[in-house]
Formats: sequence, structure tokens, C-alpha cells
Amino acid sequence: MQASIDWLDDPQVFRVNQRKAHSDHTVYGSKEEIRSQSSRLQSLNGEWRFCFSENAENRPKEFFEQDFDDRSFDTIHVPGHIELSDFDKIHYINTMYPWEGHEFRRPAYTTASEKEMAGMFSQAEENPVGSYVTTFQLAEGLKGKDVTIRFEGVEQAMYVWLNGHFVGYAEDSFTPSEFDLTPYLEEENRLAVEVHKRSTAAFLEDQDFFRFFGIFRDVVLVARGKNHLEDLWLRPQLDDTYQKGKLDVSLSFENLAAESDLQVRVLDLDKQTIYEEKHTIVETMQLSIDLGEVVLWDHFAPNLYSFEIETRDRDGVTEYVEYPFGFRKIELKDKVMYLNGKRLIINGVNRHEWSEKTGRAITLADMEKDLAVIKNANINGVRTSHYPNQIPWYFLCDQAGIHVMAETNLESHGSWQKMGAFEPSYNVPRGIPQWREVVLDRAKTNFETFKNHTSILFWSLGNESYVGENIRLMNEYFKTVDPDRLVHYEGNYVDPKFEASVSDMKSSMYATPTAVAEYLENQADKPYILCEYMHDMGNSLGGLGSYMALLDKYEMYQGGYIWDFKDQALEVLDPVTNRKVMRYGGDFDDRPSDYEFSGNGIVFANGQEKPALQEVRYYYGKYSS
Repeated sequence: MQASIDWLDDPQVFRVNQRKAHSDHTVYGSKEEIRSQSSRLQSLNGEWRFCFSENAENRPKEFFEQDFDDRSFDTIHVPGHIELSDFDKIHYINTMYPWEGHEFRRPAYTTASEKEMAGMFSQAEENPVGSYVTTFQLAEGLKGKDVTIRFEGVEQAMYVWLNGHFVGYAEDSFTPSEFDLTPYLEEENRLAVEVHKRSTAAFLEDQDFFRFFGIFRDVVLVARGKNHLEDLWLRPQLDDTYQKGKLDVSLSFENLAAESDLQVRVLDLDKQTIYEEKHTIVETMQLSIDLGEVVLWDHFAPNLYSFEIETRDRDGVTEYVEYPFGFRKIELKDKVMYLNGKRLIINGVNRHEWSEKTGRAITLADMEKDLAVIKNANINGVRTSHYPNQIPWYFLCDQAGIHVMAETNLESHGSWQKMGAFEPSYNVPRGIPQWREVVLDRAKTNFETFKNHTSILFWSLGNESYVGENIRLMNEYFKTVDPDRLVHYEGNYVDPKFEASVSDMKSSMYATPTAVAEYLENQADKPYILCEYMHDMGNSLGGLGSYMALLDKYEMYQGGYIWDFKDQALEVLDPVTNRKVMRYGGDFDDRPSDYEFSGNGIVFANGQEKPALQEVRYYYGKYSS
């Protein structure tokens, strides 16, 4: 298969030759490796050769070929944003699409004519391209095995080649994209990746943030050896007394070897074995493990068991996997949400991934720093606004007892709201058939990647994307594959006929306490949350007590998520004072821009607490029991 530049213009092409999404478990060569580093993984992070082009026409079109001379290329660090490496303009915008006022665009299969659709991104005069090249040799633990490459985050559309062979194409900036490299591997390998800043995916990724592009999360090679565990789904189940539990397990294997078996163990909180059994391996397996009395997981006691599998053939261990899990039950009964049989109160915050130095290309240390502030402020819930976060974040939330609303990568704000007015004539995805599969794929990838995380109580269909049949089908998908969790969406209010079929809860943004009370006192059909409220811009958050008082008065009011956790600002060296300062939207001559609207956090971009955090800590602490 040959790559086509026209895929950038077609919403029906969003993954080519990608492997199916699967659980985010880590594979080790043995149990001993878990204390250090897996021999089955090889990081490709580091310095790559790089060429920046203003558009597709001017890019080095043959750069992926084996004999291409790339000595004139610059270098760039992976992971990282191209803009923060001084190759493109830094740009912040909230609701509008970033090209508004510069270029006329309408989503394909809406009001756009065939002429307007053709070449919308592939032939655009301004649609930057990053051409990346690196070389590698396989580490010892990967040799002789099938090898996948995993890109954990690339904005916004990418083509991949290995040793001159086209490997695949991917969109969806915030979930892993994986490709099989096995047929094209050599002793010395040349990997080429072409990243386009915009494609039809841009209409679905109109989040309130800086518009970056590039390979901004880790790039990893993964060995798929004998008896490889491809997918794992742990479904802890509690009985009606919330005291006894069983663990339902689904396993999928590939590359099965002769004379192989599978050792399964469950470890308690003290890492003592409480269940152990050996099985013959088959490609798909279902297990149901009765564990009797169990301890529960919640915000105050994030108790985690461990599930272990070890595969063996006649030569010894072939793979080892360990995964943490907890017992908890999220339910909707009598129009109230309960966690482990107790009414759930959400003391939440919306959180963008952010560092003042590296933007959304954050590290584990950045996440741990954020989590420490969150715990110290009595925050018990995080909405991953408005896209799947890096994989380690969900493991940290499991360990810390943070209730997660796991948002799908979808926001099409600019396609229906213009200058504050509703105008949905070219809204996507709505019910447009050509936009259906791409949003269902984003829902599926979100679920398949993160399904094992105890911390996830809610799946969210995305943010501010209007509503329609395609959104309803996303809701139906989650309810079908995972009926043990609840589903959230806020935008269904624009069309009342979807109220009953989209979202388990009534969700609003910035409704006043009076408006919340009015809903709850007038035959409310669902529990109520505020998925965004308080909007901490400037010296705000003074009205938090009025919202918290609603928790005492209305059982169906169950809290909300403050907008938002951290300012989006970048640290720069001021040329006049020669001091490090923070710069917000509009400070980079970026137009159109929403300027200081990027600064809504209860902490500054560097994590320093704002006075507003005192208010959060006080009131959330009063309702934290």
C-alpha cells in the first residue's frame, strides 16, 4: 500500500494499518524485571533529525526513502512540541478554529462543496509539516520477536515508514497508535514519520488549549514474543452487600507456543498470594475467580490487589504481566449516584496536561507534582479535560484514590458556536454518516486502552460537540461494552430528544446555584453535576460556598468539577528584564486568540498555589467524608 496525502481531507480515513487498541498493561520478560526495566520495551525518545515545512507541497516528499540524504535536516527532541522547538508559531485559541479569519473551511459532508472539500488540508498554503527521522538497532530483548511501534501521542495526523516501506497512518492525537514493524525490520533501521498539523481531525480536536503539533508523547518499541498477552480485561465484581468479590478476567494471546501453560495469581494488599491456578493457554480465555470477602477501594482507602500472569513454554518463562485492581461499585439508584453503597459527592477539578516549560509534553514527575497538590486540596475527582491523558496518570489515580471522568478525545466547539451564538449548520459529528466511524473509533480506543483502571468511574463522550445520532451511538457503545460504569455528556441540552438516550446524569456548565435548585425541584429525571463551574480566572472562586450548600439540600445534586486546575502559560525569558516570566494566549502575536482566557487555574502554570486554592481546600474539606 502507498500513502496518500488525500487522507488528510477525508474524515472517513483515520487509521490505516494500525493494530487494534488494547489494554495498557506492560509486558516483562520475567517477574524480576518489574523492579528495573522491561527487556521487551525499547524507547526511541531522544534527538531525531527534523525538517519543518510550511505546507505539504513544500515538504521533502521522498524523505522516507532509504537513500535520502537528510544531513541538512535540523534536530528536535522527541517527545516535544514543534512550536516549542522554535519551528512554528505558538497559538492559543478557545472556541474558534485556529484558522478563522485567515482561511475559509467547512467540514467535509456538511455545507462544504466538493470543490471546497478537495485539498482542504493537503493543498493548504498554511498547514505545517514536520518530517522526523531516526535510526535504531533492536535491543537484545526484542530480537527474534514480532515488534510493534507505539506512538503514545502525536498531533495531529501522521504517516510512518520503516526502511522505505510505508507502515501506516493515524489520527487521534491523544491515544496510542500502534503499528507492526516486523515485516520491514533490518539490522540497522531507518524510521521516518511525517506529522501534519491539521487534517479533518482538527474539526474534532477544537479543545480550549494551545494548538501544538508533533510527536509529543513517548515512542516505544514493544516485543511480542511467544505467548504474548495482547489484551487484558479485569472486571472486579461486588455482591449486593459490598463485602464479597469475584474477579472476571478476559485474556487474549497471540504467537502461542507448543507445550505452554499460564500461571495466574491474585495478590492481596500485602502482596501475599490469595489465589493461584495453572491453565493451558488458548488464544482467548475467560476466568472467574471467587475471592470471598474483600476490602474496598475508594478515595480515602485506595486498596489495590494485584493480578499476575506468567506464561511458560518448555524452555521457561515467556512473559510476565502484573496489573493492579480494586473492588468498588458505581451505581445509579433512585436518581442518585452511589459508590460502594454510599452517596457519591464529587469534589472535582478539570485538568489539562500542562507544564510551563514543555506544554502538554509532560513527565511522570509533572504528574506526581499535580497529584500532590490535588490530594492536599481535598479534591477527590478529576475530569481529563478534554482528551485521554498519558497512561501513567490513570495508574497514579488508581493508587491515590482519585475518581476519574475519562473523557474521549472529541470537541467540535467551533462547528456550532460562533461569537457566542448557536449556529449548527455545519456541526460535526452530529448524525452525519461520514463522521460516524471516526468518533466511534475514538470512544472505542479510549475504552480499550483504559478499561482496567479502578479509578475510572465515568466514561465521557467528549466536550462541547453539540449532540446528534453519532453522539447517541457513542453512549450506546459504552453502555454495551461496559455496563458497570456510568456515562457522561453535557451537550445534549441543545436537543431535548436526546436527554433520555445520552448521559446517565444531568450535566451543566456554569449554571447558577439558583438554576441548579430549579432543575432539582421540578421533577428532575437524573442526578445533577456541574462538569465545569466556578471558572477560576482572575480573583474568582468566592462563590464556592453557595454551590457546596446545595449538597446538603438536594440529594440528587452531587457536586462538580472546577474549571480548571492549572493555568496554561509558558515560561519565557523576557528580553527587557532578562527575567523568566509567564506568557499567556495572545502574548505570542497569535491571532485569533482568547488571550488570558488560558489562565483559569487554581494553581499557576508552574504549580504555585493561587489564593483560590484556599477556598477549594476549605469547602472541599468540609464535604470530604
